[in-house]
Amino acid sequence: MTTETVTLETATFDTPLGSLTVFARSGALCAVGFTARRAEMIEALTKRFGPLDLREAADPAGAASALRAYAAGRLDALDTVQLDAGGTAFQRSVWNALRAIPAGTVTTYAEIARAIGHPTAVRAAGAANGANPIAIVVPCHRVIGSDGSLHGYAGGLDLKRRLIEHERVNIGARIEHEPARRPTSTEATG
Repeated sequence: MTTETVTLETATFDTPLGSLTVFARSGALCAVGFTARRAEMIEALTKRFGPLDLREAADPAGAASALRAYAAGRLDALDTVQLDAGGTAFQRSVWNALRAIPAGTVTTYAEIARAIGHPTAVRAAGAANGANPIAIVVPCHRVIGSDGSLHGYAGGLDLKRRLIEHERVNIGARIEHEPARRPTSTEATG
């Protein structure tokens, strides 16, 4: 039995938020993370796809341009990036709900669980949030604890705080605590 090699385009670039690495397949973003976690991203992508052929590209899926624009203050720049996040149906529903959280606002894990129609699945929603392979573009940093405290972020809580503050500053308003809205069927990412 032959396992086919999957080609992914990749790029690593610096932003004011830190050095980022992106991976894309067929014009859709598969992973984004801080470059210090590149080896972990490659391991997860290999687990998902099998053998990889990584090819350097200037702007895989337009993600490098979109992330640079976001870092420069154009918060809507990430909205049109096409995604191929993989994951289970439940994870994809959480990730869709995350993309529906407006920049400059935060929500809670409980509100995400309610938004996807599983109000008692708070821990599962939190686990799906933590398994998000597409940092920043799928804005898991906008999810906080019910008590208003910051919880878990792969890049660390200081970075999570910086991302939230970056958005707040660039919309010129204080962060509002707002429930996530239920994504429409046309917003599916996976």
